[in-house]
Amino acid sequence: MLIRSFVTSLFSLFLIGQSLAQGELNATVRINAPQLQRTDRKVIEQLEIALRDFLNNTKWTNDGYLPDERIKCTFIMTIESEGDNNAFTANLAVQSTRPVFNSGYETTLLATQDKDVSFVYEQNQPIQFVADNAENQNLPSVFAFYVYIILGLDYDSYSQYGGENYLQTAQQMIVNIQNSSNNKSPGWRQAGGDKNRSRYWLIENLVSPRMRNFRNAIYTYHRMGLDQFSSNQEEARASILNALEDIDRAGVAYLNSMVVQLFSQAKREEIVEMMKNATIQQRQRVYQIMIKADPANAQRYKDMGV
Repeated sequence: MLIRSFVTSLFSLFLIGQSLAQGELNATVRINAPQLQRTDRKVIEQLEIALRDFLNNTKWTNDGYLPDERIKCTFIMTIESEGDNNAFTANLAVQSTRPVFNSGYETTLLATQDKDVSFVYEQNQPIQFVADNAENQNLPSVFAFYVYIILGLDYDSYSQYGGENYLQTAQQMIVNIQNSSNNKSPGWRQAGGDKNRSRYWLIENLVSPRMRNFRNAIYTYHRMGLDQFSSNQEEARASILNALEDIDRAGVAYLNSMVVQLFSQAKREEIVEMMKNATIQQRQRVYQIMIKADPANAQRYKDMGV
């Protein structure tokens, strides 16, 4: 099922057939390793290429994607330490974007940082992910986990709860790894690691029944708001406000939710710019919602003219 364009010609249908073997991602991978002393830099270069090929050449869904439909995402990994036997610790910044219909604008769907990445990598080692053996392959498992989060949010933004299968897959990875005695990486576990900003808490938030309003807001905000903005700004702003009301409900149901914080960080500037020409009542209500969700940046929301 193609989710980003309507195909109306035989030539396009031919392209669909050609794209079925192609991955869903247009991923950029960069590895920074400023503190390496023992590891050959060529190993890091090979790892960067291997991860990029792994992300872009793996078929993650059963849907067909045209080349320009592939999801743009960026993975920037900074290696912080190297240990014995080719062991490394790192933090990983992950971002994904989505095009807005009838515009040249791309909006951020996910922007997060994972500070608990640990892995072993041998030179010339291929990157492979086997879903039933995730606990024994921490590096590909971390990247695969974020792929499923990216897919889940992307599909949610096009249809109501459309990303459910991918988010459930990410959650199952957490369960499998927690049940394993082989993988002790703190990012997979409820306790330890980066407090409430670990992989565990990211997917826990997204699949929690308390956060159904948040998932609904992802669809309303993007499909009914952003995608309609170029054709009818008044209706689009009303839909965006409806989405933010759902964000507010989710924030009340789940205090200090990680994903509400991530949403605020990703959408702050976008919301301010889109709502500057809204009615005063709409601007005031958006201000009330966003200073609750994003109190550290309350001053920025005043730029809407409230």
